[in-house]
Amino acid sequence: PAAFVQCAGFLRVADAKDPFDNTPVHPESYELAETILTRLGFAKSDLSSRERLAELQATLKTTDAAILARELDAGEPTVRDILDALAKPGRDPREDLPAPMTRKNIVKLDDLLPGTVVKGTVHNVTDFGAFVDIGVKINGLLHRSELSNKPFRHPLDIVSVGDIVEVVILNVDAARNRIALSLKQAPKITGI
Repeated sequence: PAAFVQCAGFLRVADAKDPFDNTPVHPESYELAETILTRLGFAKSDLSSRERLAELQATLKTTDAAILARELDAGEPTVRDILDALAKPGRDPREDLPAPMTRKNIVKLDDLLPGTVVKGTVHNVTDFGAFVDIGVKINGLLHRSELSNKPFRHPLDIVSVGDIVEVVILNVDAARNRIALSLKQAPKITGI
């Protein structure tokens, strides 16, 4: 289906039968990825072996993507992306996001008070809003109704994964592990 084709490169399936399913390599590029592994003296199954993966990672550090792309008659950006993906199977790209800039006095859920302004990092954006890491155990929900006073179609029109945002804590429900946040009520944000 078309939806799968569009999102396949963003999905990771741990312990899948096909080790490429746990990488950002798109299924349409699996054949090229396998050719690259073979050219480098490895097999797809090596992605599941700790020892062989370490050897592959060492080999990839010295592999020239431009030369490999020419030899395989493939696009250099695609080859470069595949090499990066093979070096870190199972990697979640959100791991590279900056840590939230938290207040030192807020370290657990019980420290959060409604009305407090905090900074956080957007970790996920959905149709109904965004989840923001504000430095406690759980991410707060920035519901779409609290994103902006201006009209917008999708929360991605306002925030993106990795954005550092200043938000107001609206509500803390410790029993249900939920934090409600607002971007539009944050005092220092203008134009939202």
